[in-house]
Amino acid sequence: MNNERLMNVLLAPLVSEKTTRAGDLAGQYGFRVATDATKREIARAVELMFNVKVDGVQVLNVKGKNKRHGQRLGKRNDWRKAYVRLEAGQDIDFGGGA
Repeated sequence: MNNERLMNVLLAPLVSEKTTRAGDLAGQYGFRVATDATKREIARAVELMFNVKVDGVQVLNVKGKNKRHGQRLGKRNDWRKAYVRLEAGQDIDFGGGA
């Protein structure tokens, strides 16, 4: 795996009540990831970008919702998210020290 591929694996952090609570209690952080990313790629990408040690990765596929746009039916895209557990004592600061 080259660094260029690893830089394109993580798309965005997931910041919600659920992920904030998981980060505080269990040291887990949520990320929106590429749909073809593997657990190993996700772990290496987090280690590369945030200089932390990853303990484990859980991945799940989120199905896109069916939506109406007037009389037409549409569908949002499917996407993938990952919950990354860090080793004890490790931390990721998304706020940038604000």
